[in-house]
Amino acid sequence: MTNLFRALSIGLSLIAFAAHAQTPPPADVAAPTDLSMGSSDTPGLPTQADAEVGKTYLAASFDKWEQRCVKKDDGSDPCQLYQLLQDTEGNDVAEISVFNLPDGAQAAAGATFMAPLETLLTANLKIGVDAKQAKVYPFAFCTKVGCVARLGFTGEEIAALKKGVKATVTIVPAAAPDKVVALELTLKGFTAGYEAVKTANTKK
Repeated sequence: MTNLFRALSIGLSLIAFAAHAQTPPPADVAAPTDLSMGSSDTPGLPTQADAEVGKTYLAASFDKWEQRCVKKDDGSDPCQLYQLLQDTEGNDVAEISVFNLPDGAQAAAGATFMAPLETLLTANLKIGVDAKQAKVYPFAFCTKVGCVARLGFTGEEIAALKKGVKATVTIVPAAAPDKVVALELTLKGFTAGYEAVKTANTKK
């Protein structure tokens, strides 16, 4: 079934978008607005020192997670924690980027998930941590490169991600609505990576 997505090895770019919180996210919670997160197909993201203003750079790696930031001329570089998801044959299928939200927001953290264009949107996105029951998130919109779901995580959910070993992400191909594509999201390195992103974003 993963062959249905093989042709969709996306040169994905996480796009700027507004509000991230509960499902659906409340409109008063804004994510960083200028994070264009390049795919791993982009050969070698530069370091902060080598990056041009307005460009994404790799700040640190935490196993399969990457702390990606956008260089600003005032030094207030917004950061997110990024992971590229692949199928069992090593094909790039989707990507997720997680970021902390300000104190007082309706969620502790927000995230974007981008799936291939040929995803069945009405089947929604499902994410389950270890053996826990999967939670359902609707897709919000599609662009030229993929379809985006906006996620909001509570403090308890972030704690579960920190304690977890892996999450199973499932999407359904539009061409085969009776099939399910299950992708593994490793949580190894998530704790250190999330704390690094949170520290970077809150010290501005």
